[in-house]
Amino acid sequence: MNSIRISHEASGMDVLAVLNPDKAPANAAFLWRYLEVPRVVPGIHAMWTGPEISCPIPTAHFAGAEAALPPENATLHPQPGDIVLAYVPAKMWGGNPDPVFDIGLFYGPGARMLFPIGWLAGSVVAQVRPQDRANLAEACGRIRRAGACEISYERVA
Repeated sequence: MNSIRISHEASGMDVLAVLNPDKAPANAAFLWRYLEVPRVVPGIHAMWTGPEISCPIPTAHFAGAEAALPPENATLHPQPGDIVLAYVPAKMWGGNPDPVFDIGLFYGPGARMLFPIGWLAGSVVAQVRPQDRANLAEACGRIRRAGACEISYERVA
């Protein structure tokens, strides 16, 4: 199975998430292609969705290559350990001319896919291994207290 390593040195985050290509084929393929090279993506604790570190993919990382993503393995209430890929088409969020692709790292109970534009189902594209979920929760708590950061993502075959 294909996995991704998600890490942030300052918080101690170092977890593996297993992709879900059977339940979210287009979304898992998108994320796997995106990680053909290791990526560093800005991360910030979410305001609206609860226990989540939100990692919006910078526009420069996909410039001109919009790929509309269908909702697959959709959720409005992510569970701890869920990695959720949210897609918002261009012009939908405040007239933003670019689409928004966001990787959500959900680390605790009570999460919801509620955004300033309303409810938006996201695709559970991967799940952090059960043995790594405590590390994820502790690290995300540190990030929440410290503020914005940069999260590293890379493929693990």
